[in-house]
Amino acid sequence: MAFFNLILSVVFVLSCSFGLFSANDELGTGESETFTVSSFSYPQTRLRPFDLRYIRVDLPPWFSAMSIALNSDVDLDVSRIERVPKSTLPIICFRDGSPPLPDALNTSLKDSVISGINGLDVEQCFPMQKNITMKLTNNQISPGVWYIGLFNGIGPTRTQSKMIIRGPAYSFIANITVEACTNSMMKGDFCNSTVYPLSCTVSDVNNALEATVNKPLSENLVTCKSNIETFCVHEGVANFFSLDIMNVAEEFTIMATNVRFNVTLSNNSSGANDVSLMCFVRHGAMPSVTLHDYSSDLNKVPLVIHSPLIGRWYISIVPVNLTKTQDSDVRVCYSVKSLVLQCPLGKAGPNCTKDSYMLQTFVRRGSTPFESYYLPVAGGASYDSANFPLEPLLRNSSYDGETDSIWTYFLLDIPRGAAGGNLHIQLSSDVKISYEVYARFGGLPSVDSWDYYYVNKTRRSDPSMFFMLYDSSDDKVNFYIMYAREGAWGFGLRHLNTSSSAKGPTIMSLSLERCPKRCSSHGDCKFSFDASGLTSYSFCSCDRNHGGFDCSTEIVTHQGHVRQSIFLIVSNAAAILPAYWALRQKALAEWVLYTSSGISSGLYHACDVGTWCALNYNVLQFMDFWLSFMAVISTFLYLATIDEVFKRAIHTAIAILTALMAATKATRSSNVVLVIVIGALGLLIGWLIEISTKYSLQTIKRWLCNLVKTLMRRYHWAFALAGFVTLAMAAICWTLETSENYWFWHSFWHITIYTSSFFFLCSKANVEDSENQLPTNGNYELTHQDSLPRSG
Repeated sequence: MAFFNLILSVVFVLSCSFGLFSANDELGTGESETFTVSSFSYPQTRLRPFDLRYIRVDLPPWFSAMSIALNSDVDLDVSRIERVPKSTLPIICFRDGSPPLPDALNTSLKDSVISGINGLDVEQCFPMQKNITMKLTNNQISPGVWYIGLFNGIGPTRTQSKMIIRGPAYSFIANITVEACTNSMMKGDFCNSTVYPLSCTVSDVNNALEATVNKPLSENLVTCKSNIETFCVHEGVANFFSLDIMNVAEEFTIMATNVRFNVTLSNNSSGANDVSLMCFVRHGAMPSVTLHDYSSDLNKVPLVIHSPLIGRWYISIVPVNLTKTQDSDVRVCYSVKSLVLQCPLGKAGPNCTKDSYMLQTFVRRGSTPFESYYLPVAGGASYDSANFPLEPLLRNSSYDGETDSIWTYFLLDIPRGAAGGNLHIQLSSDVKISYEVYARFGGLPSVDSWDYYYVNKTRRSDPSMFFMLYDSSDDKVNFYIMYAREGAWGFGLRHLNTSSSAKGPTIMSLSLERCPKRCSSHGDCKFSFDASGLTSYSFCSCDRNHGGFDCSTEIVTHQGHVRQSIFLIVSNAAAILPAYWALRQKALAEWVLYTSSGISSGLYHACDVGTWCALNYNVLQFMDFWLSFMAVISTFLYLATIDEVFKRAIHTAIAILTALMAATKATRSSNVVLVIVIGALGLLIGWLIEISTKYSLQTIKRWLCNLVKTLMRRYHWAFALAGFVTLAMAAICWTLETSENYWFWHSFWHITIYTSSFFFLCSKANVEDSENQLPTNGNYELTHQDSLPRSG
């Protein structure tokens, strides 16, 4: 059997490579010609730490390939990827139908995007690379909506609000092109595979099939055939077909009829019944021997697919086992037929005996896009509430005599562009709930076929970022399907314990919400749009103590919160040192500045940690940074002995400049260097003004000779050295700040920056201006005396 599978794989690959397709002795060849369906160029974008970007790509059913060219400045060694914390790891993710959410990834990110990508049927994430160039064909991915997500760091801290956001950032540019075959009947990597569409008409059920189809349902049976009556092919030559399932169907059957040889064989040769017509079926993409959803030998039994997904199905039929025939030119001829069983309106399930309800969408009032809830069209529920009772919808027609086969189905549609929303499913009752919940995208669910399900707290879908369970118990079911795909969804309720005497009303609710659990009351729900502007996605902006997609993860404990609050607030008491010395020296302007800076910083951090907000948060943040910048620069200006007129002018210019710095990107680390440079520049300007006002050009040379002596008299250099040391410590604390250790290093920043100001104030010696001047020219006095009138 293994040898047979090997031979089958080889002949199938060879047939696909050389395009050996024929129908009625005619080859269905096609030229490798494509045209561009769409081309999207993403401009250069910089991703700061914890930033993300989504790119939506629409792939029509007739697409042939999607080409991605992405260039970035990421310098990452994939071989050492495990040493990089996920909170700083740049990654790229792909997902079919809705935006990816890699925060809860349990898989290793070792493979590169080029070598690791293969069949994107689930979300896949890879480390970001400097250059990414790939081409995904319709043999690898299915048509529909695809999302590419670029993340600079993942994990629960990604949504945590932070006073500062520092870390490695990277820029990228991207170009995405979607191509399709010029001939709509051609598919494959090189548009060299002919695909014959099966056109459907009202069923003409023949006598052989009428025995297997219920008479009341035969009118809902649709027959699909190719326009070509018979296909004759050599062994190993595959023919491809496509079938579109437009609505929810119960099943579809693929069969091969009139199987025969194109020539009459000798008596000792095997007959057509010994030939295997291997059928491979795949939803959304071209099937192969190794990559398919269903398979069967059509010459033995038809292939029946229950509850098929909505969309385009691709079928491949390959004749094998012709080796017993002695004629080398022998071909196998067959006809292809497909039967699609669609249940009457309001019915679903096996033999269309279960109840099915189409849910109507009711948009919620408010400014948030796509928020809505779903109610049965005819269920007797109030349209003012998202809740509806289940019991009036349950009928005896859903009962087949077995307690585990009672099902009720609900169908709903998520509109285009709403894939960034979350489906919220709730059941509540006064007694133990006797329902199992199954959900499936694009079709009806069952016990064996589902995307998500919930039986009880121990039997449910594996916990993931896309299935989140909340507060569920025996009498309550509450879970979310995160970033649900846009399109048709089917929900099935499986009834349990129907013979139990304890019964009570069960209330169900299905709604499309923006943020799960309203961000758990620990954050604000926000929304944005992808790069194309076609999809709105929601996200939580959590407070300082919580993170995660729904802000339910406690990152900072209560004890940690108290400790951080004390450090950040109390450390501003260090402002007392420079304020006291300024008041002692009667430098009232500096005293006001240091005092105001310490108070505003304490109020700002008290508001930021959630203790108390005296003013608006943005106002407090601006005052904190602005007064801090002013305090540092004013310390340098204090050291310059210039007239108050010039000092006020410099103060005014610096106040304007630092206000602009505080209002635009105040938290960037380069501001420390910029503030010190501005302060030193102000001190230098003060010295230049002092030189220009006190000395003439002739005496500057003599003044320079006495500069060292003058500086030694003007400053206490022990205090100045201590000021420079503490200032350097403050700069180091600033650069060491990260989102995780901000509370620690920023508290030391408060202490060191105010202490450095205190030392600098103490470094200024109390000397008279005359000590800085050169000896007075005696000729001036003599001339002045000679100019007086003399008495005779």
